[in-house]
Formats: sequence, structure tokens, C-alpha cells
Amino acid sequence: MKFRRSERLVDMTNYLLENPNQLVPLTFFAERYGSAKSSISEDLTIIKETFEQRGIGLLMTVPGAAGGVKYIVRANKEEAVQFIEELCGIMTKPDRLLPGGYLYMNDILGNPHMMDKVGRLIASAYADKQVDVIMTMATKGIPIAYAVASHLNVPVVIVRRDNKVTEGPTVSINYISGSSKRIQTMLLSKRSLEVGSKVLVVDDFMKAGGTLNGMISLLEEFDATVSGVAVLIESEDTEERLVDNYLSLLKLAEVDVKEKKIHVAQGNYFNMTN
Repeated sequence: MKFRRSERLVDMTNYLLENPNQLVPLTFFAERYGSAKSSISEDLTIIKETFEQRGIGLLMTVPGAAGGVKYIVRANKEEAVQFIEELCGIMTKPDRLLPGGYLYMNDILGNPHMMDKVGRLIASAYADKQVDVIMTMATKGIPIAYAVASHLNVPVVIVRRDNKVTEGPTVSINYISGSSKRIQTMLLSKRSLEVGSKVLVVDDFMKAGGTLNGMISLLEEFDATVSGVAVLIESEDTEERLVDNYLSLLKLAEVDVKEKKIHVAQGNYFNMTN
């Protein structure tokens, strides 16, 4: 079946977006559409220019017999600013405040559209670094981890506090919670992570960073390398931070339970990505 250029452009764009960070040989597209490589190259030039103009991402060309084309996610700064400001507005609604000063976040974490945008921003920040796996702690970090993983096209591993018989043998460590200073346990299935993996650690919220620091320590048991640490929200009201180099989209600056006021500001995202 012969494809018109307009049909090829739509299908190629869709394929590239669904397969980020994957090197696709030109012969794959040539055989897929029954077209010459020269025509495919012209199509890819159009897609590349459009991606860059619209802030969708980069289309990287690798020359040679074993080469091809690869889509790499990139977040437009204007888009990032607008979305983070939108999140700040959502987080400051008084009805989000729960007893004890906690914030209700399940509506955000359960919103696929929002999680996709969060994942896109975080993935864009680490797109130039080698990332083999996304790691998070059960349970609220899971939606963020999968959102980031979908844009980097890598698997997710989930650290838990209790053993699951379906996960087989595990590696466990004790760590000190940064806020409560209590000793806690976390564990990861031995089959979840290959030795020497490069790991991006993500979570929904960071106060002192005890849980994140624990995951970093757990990675040492697998001889794995930390490619980065990213959170949706960090707490500003923290005397001692156990994690130094991290990225945050939002910063929880103040919670006034009595007045039912929540102050949320931009995190360090733009400082880390500039």
C-alpha cells in the first residue's frame, strides 16, 4: 500500500511520540510506507522542524548504516511556567487542607492528564542523562514514576515497606526517617533492578528527604548509579535536608491550619534546567 506524504507524516509523528528514546532506522519507515529513504528523510526534516518550533521535543539523527532517528522529549519553557503556575493555584485551595496540616493530593496524582504533564517536565530535565530505570516508593510516587517513565521509555521499579510473596527474594535496608527520626525498613525485589543500572529516583513529596535518602542507600546494594532525584513538591520548612541535589516542581512554603491558608510557590525546576 502506497502512503501519501500527509499520511506518512501523521503516522511517523505518532510512532515517534509513542517510542521516545528509541533509535528507529530509516529502513523501518521506508519499508513501512513503501517509500524511498530520500522521501523519508524529507518527511523527518518536516517533523523535526515542527517539533522544535512547537517545543514538542528534539529529533536526533544518527548517521551511518546502524543509524536512524530518535525522538527526545523536551518541555517548552512557556508551557512549563504555565503548568507549574496552574498547579500552584490548585494546591492553594483551602479545602485541600486535611487534619494535622496534611494536604489532599489524590485528585492530582489520579489525574492522567496532569500526571502526563508532570512526567513530561521531569523527563525533559533528565533527557540528556542516561537513565535505565525510574525508582519510586509505594504508593503515592507510583503515578509520577510511570508518567516520567513513559516519556523516557524506561521501566519502573517500586520500593516497598513490606515483602510481597509475588516479588520473590528481596534486598532490604533500614533507614532513618528525616522528619520523625524513626528507623524504618524499605525493600526491593532482587529481580527488579540489574546491577549497575542508572536510576532516576522520583517521589511525590519531600520534607527532610529521609525516604529519598533511603532509596539512594538501597541503590548502593545493587551497585547502581543515581542519575537524578526529582519530586513533585518539597517542603520549605525543613531544618535539615538529607538530599542535596534534587529537582522540585513546587515548594510548600507555609501551611496555616488555623486560617486555612496554603502558600505554594515554584520549586527549583527552572534553576535546575537552565
